[in-house]
Amino acid sequence: MTHPALLLDLPRLAYGEALDLMRALVAAKVAHHLPEILILLEHEPVLTMGRRSAEGDLKVSRACLQEQGIDLHQVERGGLLTYHGPGQLVAYPLLDLKRLKLGVVDLVGGLEAAIITTLAAFQVEARRIAGQRGVYVGGDKIASVGIAVKRSVSYHGLALNCEPNLGHFDLITPCGLSGVRMTSMADRLGRSVPTAKVRPVLVDALAGQFGLSLESVQMDQLRDLLQDGIGPGAAQVTWADDR
Repeated sequence: MTHPALLLDLPRLAYGEALDLMRALVAAKVAHHLPEILILLEHEPVLTMGRRSAEGDLKVSRACLQEQGIDLHQVERGGLLTYHGPGQLVAYPLLDLKRLKLGVVDLVGGLEAAIITTLAAFQVEARRIAGQRGVYVGGDKIASVGIAVKRSVSYHGLALNCEPNLGHFDLITPCGLSGVRMTSMADRLGRSVPTAKVRPVLVDALAGQFGLSLESVQMDQLRDLLQDGIGPGAAQVTWADDR
């Protein structure tokens, strides 16, 4: 069985704008039972702090971040402190877990499986590590997963390192994992891996993993879904940790 879904494939977008859009769409899905939605994009350089983040995981001052043009956001997703930036492919699946008959653990495992499938298509052998969230190549982390769920609707999602500036990860203890090196597809393959080449592969992997029949939409079409001005609900939020 496949489920109708909308695909919004965006270029680079500031994290705050994406966060506002994602939260508004979640509220609309809760209120009006919209189809499943998958958002694909890259972010301008930003650090995001999950619910369990500690200031000690930030290795530089906030003033230093400002000097480098790197934003910092506290968000409701699971997990700790992580980095997003150009060259990293981010996917936000806004899914009705009840409708898809998925639990939170199923969703997180499915996101990891889709990442592993995508990497295999580029001859990068990846794996999970017991007790940790995200995807690894050897002992190095190549992708992170952190979600939130509001009234059975998931948001936030995954970040796959295609060819980001890995030096930016040195500003933090990524996901609270001391001694873990961050890697990328370009790092492993020894060549450029533009996100444009990875996007369709990841979309297909996510669609197959969750049984989605995707139809591409534009930003203005999604804005039409929000024209009623639905505000954020006060529902309880649960988290899945990327540790």
